[in-house]
Amino acid sequence: GIGGFTTKENAEKFEAEGWMVKEDAGRGWRRMIASPIPLEIVEIEAIKTLVANGFIVVGVGGGGIPVIREENGDLKGVFAVIDKDRASALLAAEMQVDVFLISTAVQKVAINFNKPDQQWLDVLTLSEAKELYKQGHFLSGSMGPKIEAMIAYMEANPHGKGLITDPPHIVDALDGKTGTWIVHD
Repeated sequence: GIGGFTTKENAEKFEAEGWMVKEDAGRGWRRMIASPIPLEIVEIEAIKTLVANGFIVVGVGGGGIPVIREENGDLKGVFAVIDKDRASALLAAEMQVDVFLISTAVQKVAINFNKPDQQWLDVLTLSEAKELYKQGHFLSGSMGPKIEAMIAYMEANPHGKGLITDPPHIVDALDGKTGTWIVHD
């Protein structure tokens, strides 16, 4: 969804304008919008050039600006949101980075999160990540998109490793002391 929560009456006005609307977990109504999987980083050559020349580049912020390429090659803006994790995975894969790090709200990935049998994970192989994802261990509103992005990165980069942790633990995680590493089988 996009925008703030609204009343059913306002939602019906949005719907009359052509928006899809949906009641969201008892919190109110929201406009819904497509979130397609990104296929291309339009500025990849500029990013590669800047990195090669020693610049620190911030790219795909918020997932990037959603565009489609028309048959004649022109780019046209579209009403959509681009998932920031998937856009970052695509960028990391295209750059063939050694380590793709996703910084999030938890120090490690867990299965059975917030349940009595919660289990923190130190290392996941790609096949284990796929299987746990398929079993529904990672929710779409939290860790799901991050695991999905890691899977996409790992499948596109046979030499890469993934790491998920929170900001205060990034240095220790890179040193192998914490975080969840995703590795090839």
